[in-house]
Amino acid sequence: MFLDVLRRRNPAFIEAAIGLHQQGKLPANAYVLDLDTVEHNAKVLKQEADRLGLKIFAMTKQVGRSGSFCKAVMRGGIERAVAVDMACARATHKAGMQLGHLGHLQQIAKFEADAAARTFKPDYWTVFNDTKAEEAGRGAKTAGYVQDLLARVAAEGDIFYRGHEGGFDAGDVVAVADRLDAVPGGRFAGITTFPALLFDHAARKVLPTPNLATLSKAAEALVKAGRKGIEINAPGTTSSVMLPALAEAGATQCEPGNGLHGTTALHVMEDLPELPAVLYLTEVSHLSGGKAYCFGGGFYIDPIFPDYDVKAIVSAEPTAAASALRSVEVPPPSAIDYYAMIDAAGANSPRPGDSAVFGFRGQAFVTRAYVVGVSGISKGKPVVETIENGFGEPYAWPV
Repeated sequence: MFLDVLRRRNPAFIEAAIGLHQQGKLPANAYVLDLDTVEHNAKVLKQEADRLGLKIFAMTKQVGRSGSFCKAVMRGGIERAVAVDMACARATHKAGMQLGHLGHLQQIAKFEADAAARTFKPDYWTVFNDTKAEEAGRGAKTAGYVQDLLARVAAEGDIFYRGHEGGFDAGDVVAVADRLDAVPGGRFAGITTFPALLFDHAARKVLPTPNLATLSKAAEALVKAGRKGIEINAPGTTSSVMLPALAEAGATQCEPGNGLHGTTALHVMEDLPELPAVLYLTEVSHLSGGKAYCFGGGFYIDPIFPDYDVKAIVSAEPTAAASALRSVEVPPPSAIDYYAMIDAAGANSPRPGDSAVFGFRGQAFVTRAYVVGVSGISKGKPVVETIENGFGEPYAWPV
């Protein structure tokens, strides 16, 4: 679905990716990033966050914690990152970003807490229970500072992706805050959840989840207990047009991820201020049984939409034309995606070595794809800045 938006709103990006690939400058099986557009998108999000008084932390996992991506985001004015896990923390720190938020979604393993505190000194550290709060506090105390802790809260009826569950009972939030204040090396700073906003397929809009109401009620209880300056971290489906809704609900922090490269679900439905800035590029390997097999490795298509006819632009020449579109069968998530199968029927059949460009919302960090940052597309002079793996580490491609 995102390929339609790419073709319409950033065709020069598609053409540049094919051109660079055919020149031998881009590898197959690569998430390619338009760094100029990433910088533009970051500016849009930062300006709106500043207008609303929201702290803003960049999520980088979807594009493999790319070093050049992080630098483009910083040029756009967003200096801090949220780390979904320790790998994110390491990569964004290495890229020069300050760590705004650690511990959410994935908690920190007990024997990594000391190193995390000493190395990153995150502005905020989310904990799901008292044990994790004590580990974070102990790490901070050893490192010589007091750690601001966010309590992940949950109430009956809240929505969590399977495997994301956990947190304190929101009904006990006042007692939780008192306990976190008593943790040596730690202090209670606020509350968080995920997702606070979610795309609704029936309404074709982004709507608040019950979790956002849980945050609001918990904040009210804390205020009644005499608490002030409560941080409310409310991530999920974050684009600039959704920030007013978060601010109105009382949020003080936002964490754009897909919004930075124009791939939230709402970007398919509406032309938002953020432009598409990521594509998946691979190449045709061989033909068999009426299909053109293209190299895989990065086909994690985030299932935010029901199954649909996946298409790719397949060409040896730079183009974004509809005539180059072909349907593709992608292996199911239960299979290893060594290849995907492109329809090779009809005229202008794909040939080995042709470029294949896809537009989907990926999660590069769970794949074995390359992540490539390209600058200069907006000026018609594309340059490959980085070729990395999903951990923000340089690849010496092609060897």
